[in-house]
Amino acid sequence: MTVSFAQPSAVPATAPDPMTVEALRRIVDEQIGPRFPGAIYSNQDGAFEVIALIRDPKRARELLKRRCAQWALIVKDVLRPGAEPFVVGSTWTTSDHLVREAKAAVTSTDGGKH
Repeated sequence: MTVSFAQPSAVPATAPDPMTVEALRRIVDEQIGPRFPGAIYSNQDGAFEVIALIRDPKRARELLKRRCAQWALIVKDVLRPGAEPFVVGSTWTTSDHLVREAKAAVTSTDGGKH
């Protein structure tokens, strides 16, 4: 008698549920807050100008070195002359304050704001 072990069948790819996609988008928008390129915000750590907003999860994960990142910001400390831009993934909270609004959100062709 021959025994064979069949590979489990692959789960067919399905389109993402539009309601789930919209819910995730709203959560990400809340986490980012008003921090679009050109905005300046302050918190207990200092004051920062937003240089770029990365909404591509793959790129955000690479930049932040986090497996679950959905977005990332590249910011520059405006209180330190000569400061280099760096990446953050901290959520907008009530301790953050908008100092200057972004002029306009720029949307790239892939649907992310950069």
